Amino acid sequence: MSFILKLPRYIDRLSEGAGHLGKWFAVLLVFVGSYETISRHFFDAPTIWAYDSLCMAGGVVYLLGASYTHLKDSHTRVDILFSRLSPRQKAGVDVVCSLIFFFPLMIVMLQMSISWAMRAWRINEVMFNSFWYPPAGPYRTIFAIGLFLLVLQGFAKLIRDVYLLVKGTNLD
Repeated sequence: MSFILKLPRYIDRLSEGAGHLGKWFAVLLVFVGSYETISRHFFDAPTIWAYDSLCMAGGVVYLLGASYTHLKDSHTRVDILFSRLSPRQKAGVDVVCSLIFFFPLMIVMLQMSISWAMRAWRINEVMFNSFWYPPAGPYRTIFAIGLFLLVLQGFAKLIRDVYLLVKGTNLD
């Protein structure tokens, strides 16, 4: 039982690391976007790789940042009623919503992303949106890893919320 209670801290560290790694891709977005803009508008020399690189880097920021955002409870929430609840009531609502909405959707998306990534590696798939044809496997693998980390962080939150419901105090 004590391992289950320590598990959220380990998952939090993974999410922190993913968030820190993801922010470097935001820096990459700025540099690649700036390079493409200067190339295209000042030198009339657009690249064939920048658009795909920007899309993939943006996806990495989003996917690696998802678990970090969930950890920090920074996701968008319409809280007309939720903000007025006690911490224990909030935990109850979060447990119910996680079990009904979050986990079923995220598990289906995780399963699909894993098969999507495995297929990309198996057939050496490339992204066919441009003339650059970058390999699809690395990006699709990051997609699956990001969803896996989000599911793990959801599990850590669920453990904390159930603990708060049962014991009446926070786990940490």
